[in-house]
Amino acid sequence: MKPARKNLAYLSTVAAALCAPAYATVTITAITPSVNSPQVLGAPVTWTVSAADSNPGPLTFQFNVATPKEALALASDFNVGTLASGTWTSQPFPWIATRIEGTYQIQVVIKDFTSGETASQTVNFSKTPLAIGRTPVVTKTTNPLIALFSAPSCAAGSAMRVSFQESSGAHRATVTHYQVCHPPGTMNFEIAGMYPKTTYNMFSQTDTAGANTNGPTVIFTTGALPTDITFPPFTVMVPATSQTDTAQPIIMQNLLQFEAVPIYPAVATDLSANIIWYYNPAQSIFLTRPLLDGTLLTFQDGPSWNPLTTTLQLFRQIDLAGNIIKETNIGVLSHQLLAMGATDAQMCNTVPQAPAPVGTACMGAFHHDAIQTLPDGQTALLADIEKLFPAGTQGNTSGLPVDIIGDIIIVLDRNWQVVWYFDTFEHDSGAPQLDINRAAVLGETCMSFTLGCPPLFLLGTGIAPLANDWLHGNDLYYWPIDKDIIFSSRNQDWIMKVDYNNGTGTGDILWRMGPCGDFTFNNIEDNSWPWFSHQHDFGIESLGAGAATVFDNGNTRYSQPGHSTGCIQGLGSGDSRGMALTIDEPTLTVTPVLSADMGGQSFGDGSAQLLSNGNYFYLLADTFLPGTISFVSYNIELFPTGVQSAAQVLNILAPQNYRAWRMPNLYNPPLT
Repeated sequence: MKPARKNLAYLSTVAAALCAPAYATVTITAITPSVNSPQVLGAPVTWTVSAADSNPGPLTFQFNVATPKEALALASDFNVGTLASGTWTSQPFPWIATRIEGTYQIQVVIKDFTSGETASQTVNFSKTPLAIGRTPVVTKTTNPLIALFSAPSCAAGSAMRVSFQESSGAHRATVTHYQVCHPPGTMNFEIAGMYPKTTYNMFSQTDTAGANTNGPTVIFTTGALPTDITFPPFTVMVPATSQTDTAQPIIMQNLLQFEAVPIYPAVATDLSANIIWYYNPAQSIFLTRPLLDGTLLTFQDGPSWNPLTTTLQLFRQIDLAGNIIKETNIGVLSHQLLAMGATDAQMCNTVPQAPAPVGTACMGAFHHDAIQTLPDGQTALLADIEKLFPAGTQGNTSGLPVDIIGDIIIVLDRNWQVVWYFDTFEHDSGAPQLDINRAAVLGETCMSFTLGCPPLFLLGTGIAPLANDWLHGNDLYYWPIDKDIIFSSRNQDWIMKVDYNNGTGTGDILWRMGPCGDFTFNNIEDNSWPWFSHQHDFGIESLGAGAATVFDNGNTRYSQPGHSTGCIQGLGSGDSRGMALTIDEPTLTVTPVLSADMGGQSFGDGSAQLLSNGNYFYLLADTFLPGTISFVSYNIELFPTGVQSAAQVLNILAPQNYRAWRMPNLYNPPLT
């Protein structure tokens, strides 16, 4: 796409709501909290709004929240309500304030996107402090492993954090991030990363001009893991040794099961596989990234604008206790994209059916990845696009139009409004861009409700029976050196650099790394098949040796034994590999630092990470447990001893797992 203008949809919507004309036919009839004001910090409040519309609708509801003395900010963007007996009702808006006591503003904006009419109303809700006087307090939350620590206010210009440690001293203390003091308000912190049924000592640390002052110690005992949740089993295959990176002793895991049951929560464990954190929402969750501020990005199931599906329609930022900080959805992003000229981004339930004409395209669901390492707090995420192409495209022999699945990268500003996008179908003109006639390397296809595929809407009468899974994008990385976005396409065996340039880029693909791409592999070890394939979790770790890490699933390599045609040559054999690579862009050369056999074949998913002590961490995901047909994963730390060999210094068997991260604590995840 061309460089995008700043999207002012949010600001214009609020402005329109504040000066809605008297003849507007949209009317708010009630704003109802589940409990009355005031409530103590940490107490949950669920808001429900009802409204009337003299037009057919539908009505959509947006919630904005202002903390005391701050401006309104998006909490939940426009989502379609439900209609019963002439009354529109919003989706429930769960709200938990834990930061500061005082009077909050809750603003509701209602919009009929068909007529353009809006209405808004703002109500106040008071939150009272947990800490009274000069004594800190620690209280339970709904999660037995998470506490809310509240301390008296501290002086302006200072900052406070909390230190917590088992009373037994069995492990070193953990500290939260610093928060800037805001007198006279109290200071409140979520404490996470604790063992079940364990007593902890906690105290505040106030930094004033570089001098630390400790507050009084309070005691907190965590609860047991709840019995109504099925927690994942872990087995330590290779225990930690003196060569293991104990400075990053936490493993956060996005457990993703394709089998029907059980559905496990996302968890974090120590290096002995003991659970110290979990998140268990009511619906399915895809945890994309933990963030540096102690929050997480997630895709979740839930109702949105498309009544035909609830699969991965919601994008949420949550805190460690699982409280929703911010939410948007596929439907409202579709409207913003269409307003910016994205012709492929309409909602799939709005396209003509049975059959739709060639050229029809629509956006279905979020998938695989969202990151927040871009400048100015921007967020980039992936969604799928279906598009119909003429019969015979990508070698299809059905004689019918072909449904092809592509991807769109969407960049959001701090208030989660679209400011830039990259539609793969706008860059399918052939090398050095994508080539619509270059089918998925292994011919991957999808049908409705196929495991590992997005929800599909264009298949049906008069359309080829299977959709071509052309790209299967699975990873995003922001490259801060040149301000571009790296995009991994599993089914093309390529990692691509997209000209983002902090929002002013053309969106063109600058290079394609992988078999048949633009780079030469410097095969210093004479590997019979040096390149990665169907790769996962590419990231730039440092500027020196081992600058990039990537997990080589190897599907193409071991699916085509003896393959030797075109640009791919070599013997297709061997296991999945953990790779570290140096990348020389001026010469378009890749040189391996590590290409280690992982001891099994990972059919999908996986992680790669450089650790603080120079070891590497890889997730060997979606591999068969020996003697069974069950998928499992292995969390493996390697002590590198050579390009093709590395000794395991940790190996933990886990259930099927999409991605995992090693970190020193839950407040300091890796940047990649």
